[in-house]
Amino acid sequence: MDVEHKDLHQDLNEEFAGETAERLQKVLAQAGVASRRQVERLIAEGRVTVNGEKVSVMGTKVSSGDAICVDGALIERSDKLYYYLLNKPVGVVTTARDPQGRSTVVEIMQGVPARVYPVGRLDFDTAGLLVMTNDGELAHRLMHPSYGVEKTYRVWVHGPVGINALEQLRQGVNLSDGKTAPAKVVRRSGLQQRRTVAVDQKSDSFEVLEVTIHEGKNRQVRRMLGAVGYPVVKLERIAFGPLNQERQLLPGNYRSLTKEEVQKLRALVGLT
Repeated sequence: MDVEHKDLHQDLNEEFAGETAERLQKVLAQAGVASRRQVERLIAEGRVTVNGEKVSVMGTKVSSGDAICVDGALIERSDKLYYYLLNKPVGVVTTARDPQGRSTVVEIMQGVPARVYPVGRLDFDTAGLLVMTNDGELAHRLMHPSYGVEKTYRVWVHGPVGINALEQLRQGVNLSDGKTAPAKVVRRSGLQQRRTVAVDQKSDSFEVLEVTIHEGKNRQVRRMLGAVGYPVVKLERIAFGPLNQERQLLPGNYRSLTKEEVQKLRALVGLT
């Protein structure tokens, strides 16, 4: 068992035992400050204080009454877990803050009662469904490749797409960081004319595919299609695990997940 998964089991044991104290890394990650690994870096750099005292020891326990600061800023903690589904628009970055000053998904979610952060990433040029939550345990598992959570994308490419290219995608594609797992690929339309596709391209013919993967390699779908000779023109995530666009969400809008949807997500990754 690796160190990160030992930490996860320790978290669960503490919760079931009814302890009020929690590890500082978990509290900061759940507050949306950063991922656990990034939080550990902040602690190691001496940027975190508890009740005015600098903390440098990993695994330090904190309670609900402790004042936690990062770079001198007090961290707001939420004892309640929140779960949302956001339809991320193109032109928004999937981070808490952006050095280039671009809009972020966290800014879109400013109206919710707690700081929530994205589960995984969608590229700046990619739209679609993104889970936002302050449930760090669930977020970690949903992102971890060992749980194989499926993500489905609608992909516009210059068509027609050849049979050989489809078979390559279904068998796995060699990328610079290794071969991908087999993808599920379905044709969703024949050729379309440019006027039916909201993209700025010179070619008049497009084909729409649906591609389902369960890995999280950087820009994976775009790289896979490019590797088989069909660069992506437009990309949209239409499903994440059991969540899909059955309840239509306009770009830039979000909604709370239902109790049943949260239960399905948790069951998917072995949480009760």
